[in-house]
Amino acid sequence: MVKVSIIVPVYNVEGFLEKCLRSLVRQSLEEIEIIVVNDGSTDGSQRIIDKFASDFPKKIRAFQKENGGLSDARNYGLDRASGDFIGFVDSDDWVSQTMFEEMYFLSQKHRAEMVICNLQKVNDAGAVLQKLTQIPNMPEKIDLETHFSVFSDISYFACNKLFKKSLFEGMRFKKGIHFEDIELIPQLLLNCTTLAQTQNYHYHYLVRSGSISKTHTEKGLDILSAVDAVGLAFRNSRYKHHLSGMKNFQILEGVYTFLAYLAFVKDPSTYKKMSSELKGFVKENQINLKEILTFTRFGKNYLLYLSLGKKIYYLMYFFGLGNMLKKLLK
Repeated sequence: MVKVSIIVPVYNVEGFLEKCLRSLVRQSLEEIEIIVVNDGSTDGSQRIIDKFASDFPKKIRAFQKENGGLSDARNYGLDRASGDFIGFVDSDDWVSQTMFEEMYFLSQKHRAEMVICNLQKVNDAGAVLQKLTQIPNMPEKIDLETHFSVFSDISYFACNKLFKKSLFEGMRFKKGIHFEDIELIPQLLLNCTTLAQTQNYHYHYLVRSGSISKTHTEKGLDILSAVDAVGLAFRNSRYKHHLSGMKNFQILEGVYTFLAYLAFVKDPSTYKKMSSELKGFVKENQINLKEILTFTRFGKNYLLYLSLGKKIYYLMYFFGLGNMLKKLLK
């Protein structure tokens, strides 16, 4: 019986893939399948996949497809998964040996539909750059009705979570968009009753040295579309009476996450258009300045978590000085 299906989308990661797959075949949980989806790689990734599939035929299930993007590759894996639970690992990252054993154990112990672990950013040498604690000051077992604050507190990475497979019935990652995790994972959470968590830092997220900075374009507007989609699902969910939880989610993802992206948009006309869309989003969802500035996460004012530079940018933006600040920083 397969307890956990681990889906690994692969696209041109020959320099990192072996470390990723090595961490998966060494998992202490025996009853796993590792679904490796080569999403049209043009480098030597397939040779590495073939070697692992040959060496570990009982664990590795390898597939090749035309390039369709991250969402398409994940969905391809979901359609072929046979495990009771689903995990996602990006092909340039790696995980601890006991990650899926502990998370599966917690799912069974607490009858949880979703399990969350901490993650940390690491460099090529494996040195820890930043620890990302997900749900501090919360119990191991979390009843979502009682602790709905987690809806706006947690980070919506797909890779540090274990999902009951049934959550994906009729649900898939939306293709052709950026920020697909923000669009889908909260909707899966709305179909949960119980979460479980471990404070162990099982997931290692690689920050590549010398990597080219991502281009920030109008695709950032996908953040607002994703938050709107979650809002629609919320209004049709069992948790629709938790209005403050949804409002806080809109502030965190629709305002702060969006502004973090907007700060790096260089084209003036694109910046102006996206800023206008943000103002429309805030107005439509009846979010006022006081709610933004006093927004709390993990019980503390969110602005306290930010670096001085981000604080200055956000505050100047909120008070209508965002364009002035961007000119000063050029």
